[in-house]
Amino acid sequence: MELVIESGNPGDYLAEAEELDYSDPSIRELAATLYGIAKGDELLFVQAAYEYVRDEISHSWDIQASRVTCRASDVLRYRHGICYAKSNLLAAILRSQGVPAGFCYQRLTLGDTPDTGHCIHALNAAYIGRLGKWIRIDARGNKDGIDARFALEGEQLAFPIRAHYDEIDYPGVYANPNPKTIAALKGSTDVLEMYRNRLPDTI
Repeated sequence: MELVIESGNPGDYLAEAEELDYSDPSIRELAATLYGIAKGDELLFVQAAYEYVRDEISHSWDIQASRVTCRASDVLRYRHGICYAKSNLLAAILRSQGVPAGFCYQRLTLGDTPDTGHCIHALNAAYIGRLGKWIRIDARGNKDGIDARFALEGEQLAFPIRAHYDEIDYPGVYANPNPKTIAALKGSTDVLEMYRNRLPDTI
């Protein structure tokens, strides 16, 4: 897929925002640690940040946690979030070290078949300077049936698109989280209820 970059201003993909609060000391400390492990190599840092959020931050539904997290610092503090929240944390970590990061979306069935309805799934894209290109990375979290990985060629995302189920892989790379996804998080007090009933189904 050819990605469509929403903003022509690279600075938009480095900006801090309410949900991407990378000035928070906990995020800055984590990002610096990951950057150090990568020995300052941008590519290795992106991979390390991605794998940290994928593996060390649980998906709220997988662990049946009811707390809603949204801001990157809260996702890190409570160590779980749904894909919308986890993508906020990954973007914040990357941007804190000067790596442009954006948001990407897919429209998926909520369950295994179309009769369960559809929902929007969030993932990220990161710009790799030395390669001169954006790559998509999905830190949703792996489990049985899901095996997302860091890949420079031939994306390995969490979910393959099934067009016959009216699923969509949107090509956009957005500078900010989709307002509908943030509204769902901010308007909910129980993430499990939100996940079942109130996730947006279009961007």
